Amino acid sequence: MDVSRARVLRFRATQQGLAGDGAGVGSEPGDHAGADAAVLDLGVQDTGGPGAARWALSLRGSAVDDDALVLAWTLRGAPHAYRRGEVATVAAATAPYDEADARKRIFDAARPLRQAGIPVLDALRTVAGHLRDIVDEPRAKGEVSAELTRRLPAPYLRTCRPCQAVHIHEQPFRLAALPAGLELEPGTSPPVLRRLEGWEGPASEVPGRLDPIRAAVHLLGPTTAQLVASYLDAPVRTVKAHWPPDTLPVTVDGERREILEADRNLLADPPGDDTVRLLGAFDPWLQARDRELLVPDAAARRDLWRVLGRPGALLIGAEAVGSWRPRSSGATLRLQVVRWDGGGRPVGLDAAAEALAAHRGQRFGGYVET
Repeated sequence: MDVSRARVLRFRATQQGLAGDGAGVGSEPGDHAGADAAVLDLGVQDTGGPGAARWALSLRGSAVDDDALVLAWTLRGAPHAYRRGEVATVAAATAPYDEADARKRIFDAARPLRQAGIPVLDALRTVAGHLRDIVDEPRAKGEVSAELTRRLPAPYLRTCRPCQAVHIHEQPFRLAALPAGLELEPGTSPPVLRRLEGWEGPASEVPGRLDPIRAAVHLLGPTTAQLVASYLDAPVRTVKAHWPPDTLPVTVDGERREILEADRNLLADPPGDDTVRLLGAFDPWLQARDRELLVPDAAARRDLWRVLGRPGALLIGAEAVGSWRPRSSGATLRLQVVRWDGGGRPVGLDAAAEALAAHRGQRFGGYVET
């Protein structure tokens, strides 16, 4: 099957609940997300503004109650929202696949551990044990980090130049928190960690739809092992070793990629619409690593994926056509919207802006000119 970029975008929009009847499509044959959001299989990053994960779910028509969600540091060490009833399985699913994967995920923290002869997987278990002991009641991240630093030997620690102090390396801290049975209190900054009720440890088995590699192929496909590895911060070799067996090759504008076999029919004829949406800066739609496919124009990509101060995306149907930035003053939210093609504000933008303001507990006060 040879498919165009436009068809891929419509396909992803449907998979992720941004087209069709919302919520998205499950990754198993005959499985539909229903009122639940399919993107929760992969986790919804809660970064880039107040209630970012909940806003992403709202855009997909999710009817999941806030109490039914759990927030935890997982992929890339970032906070992600998941279904609370699946948290033990998520802990198992998001753990490193092997030692090489663990080394890759903790970046420069792996070197001193390797020099000390400490396997990274063992180090993560050590940190998790201390975290479980330290967080006997809700505690702020700084307090927990300070106590970890007092308990752990030198290979676990780093010198932090900005604050002129010694801390535990950041990624081992974050990646060990969920295996320790700790979640993040929503809306806290700095983050507050607390124990998960009834925690008995990570699950022993992971259903296919919650495996991050399979979920990424389903939600961010058609894709490649290299793109999925970049998304997970995992080695390409590890991703290939755990690649779903039920994939089919397709070409996207001449480039070889793969999809799940169950997704082939939808890719052949995905629906489309022209709904206007204001995606958050870290919305699942923008997490795919093939940014050239999402936004072909180089200048537009530089605007959208800034290192600092990343804006959100103005999406019309399955096409990102601009960026937006909030301009808040008290109870009023105004937006600065940039159309990359110089076009005007699309019909439906006011309604999208009003919904965003209401989500943030504000009223929409119009636009800020660029």
